[in-house]
Amino acid sequence: MAENQEEKLEEETREADENTQEAETDTAAENEEAEQKKADEQPEQTEEEKLRAELDAANDKYLRLMAEYDNFRKRSAKERMELSASVKGDTVSEILPLFDNFERALAAETEDLAYKQGVEMIFKQFGDMLTKLGVKPMDLVGKEFDPNTAMAVSSVEDDSLGDNVVAQVLQQGYTLGDKVIRHAMVVVANP
Repeated sequence: MAENQEEKLEEETREADENTQEAETDTAAENEEAEQKKADEQPEQTEEEKLRAELDAANDKYLRLMAEYDNFRKRSAKERMELSASVKGDTVSEILPLFDNFERALAAETEDLAYKQGVEMIFKQFGDMLTKLGVKPMDLVGKEFDPNTAMAVSSVEDDSLGDNVVAQVLQQGYTLGDKVIRHAMVVVANP
C-alpha cells in the first residue's frame, strides 16, 4: 500500500512537471509572437535615415566635446591668472622689508652726499619696479580705520581728528590690484 501511494505521488509530480513545461513553452511562444508583431508594425528605417541619425549623433558629440574643451580652456586660463597673481603677491611681500630698509636709509642723516644720492636712486628704481608690477602703497592717513587693510598697533587722543581715524602710519601697507599683500601698521585716533 505504501508502494502504491509512492507510485501515485511520483506520477502526479511527473504530470505537474509536464504541465509546467508546457505552460512555459506556451508563454515563450506567445512572447515571441508579440515581439514579432511589434517588429512588423514598425517600418524599417531606410539607409538614408540611418545615416542621418548617425550624423546627428556625431554632430551632437562634436558640439559637446567643443563646449567641454572651451570650458576647460577658460578655466585653465583663469587658474593661471590667479596663480600668477598669487605668486607675484607672495614674491613682492618678501621683498617689501628690503624696500622699507631703503626708506629708513633715506631718512637717516648723513654728510656724504654721494652716498645719499646713491640710496635715493636705488630707492626710486625700486619704487618704479614695484609700480610697474602693479604694487601700490595705501594712503590711509586721515581716513577711517579699516581692519581689512590695516592693523592698529596704538591709539591716541586727538581732538583735531574724528573718531576711529588713522592718525599715523608706522609701516606702509601695499596692494596688488584689489588684493592686500601687506597690511599697514597704524596709530588710530580716538578709538
